[in-house]
Amino acid sequence: MHLVLASGFNTSLFFQQVENGIVIGAIYALISLGYTLVYGIIELINFAHGDVFMWSTIVTLAVAQSMGLDKLTSPLSIIPLVGVLVLLLVIGALTSAAINVTIERFAYRPLRKAPRLLPLISAIGVSFVLQNLAQLWRGAAGTAYPAFFPTTGIQIGSFTLETLDIFIVVLAVGLMIGLNRFINTTKLGRAMRATAQDPEAAQLMGVNINRTIATTFLIGGALAGAAGVIYSMKFNFVRVDIGLPVGLTAFTAAVLGGIGNPTGAMLGGFLIGLIEALVTQYVPNGLAWSDAFVFGILIMILVFRPSGLLGQQVPDKV
Repeated sequence: MHLVLASGFNTSLFFQQVENGIVIGAIYALISLGYTLVYGIIELINFAHGDVFMWSTIVTLAVAQSMGLDKLTSPLSIIPLVGVLVLLLVIGALTSAAINVTIERFAYRPLRKAPRLLPLISAIGVSFVLQNLAQLWRGAAGTAYPAFFPTTGIQIGSFTLETLDIFIVVLAVGLMIGLNRFINTTKLGRAMRATAQDPEAAQLMGVNINRTIATTFLIGGALAGAAGVIYSMKFNFVRVDIGLPVGLTAFTAAVLGGIGNPTGAMLGGFLIGLIEALVTQYVPNGLAWSDAFVFGILIMILVFRPSGLLGQQVPDKV
């Protein structure tokens, strides 16, 4: 029996929605890190980032289908499951990382010193190119993603904590912690921070600017690729046009937390996920209104606190 307060508020349903929000928020956080890393380095909104995420979903879908996972009648056991997870995560991360680095080299680097509007237009153009290439390969219709992960979970009263959700959150948080340690403790991470603060001074100190920026795109793409795999596993569905709505929501998360601030991107991702889940559940016709709430938040943040919740100020690059 669900725990229901005298007012009629169902606490089990509430906690289930909070759990759903944390899970989808972890995915948004991974994607938003790509936006915030790139913006922090070169002050570019990479509007192709959502489609970089999308390519991870369709490539790993093709790999899963070639392995016959779409023909399974029951979930995998633990040892094959670990192998499949590692394989798909590596392929997804490498795919998106390679695409992101290629975009940086051929679409953004030649325009680095051009007026800021030109790289932005280039990013939008790259987004259309990636989506149309995906459509030529996979078609416009959606495709079911193989459900190979066990459907077991931890039952806490009437509240169910699914094993897949635990895996998604643990993986996402682990990647975020790893990124944070990389940025703050490694030589390349210090080069990234120095380039974000003052690229000319960093170059004078021996930092290879092109390599540092390319590495930033590689890391952001790899995180989006990992997010693409776990997103597909969570929702068991792939479409070539999924990059735009998911990418814009992740961008909103980056702005909410403070674009240019990796910690803010993580915070913003989890908050946006929670807002989406609670609006979907408690607002009448909430599924249709969830996007309106999310982008309404984006507008309010841009108007009242453009630096985001954590107030990260990115220095102007002259």
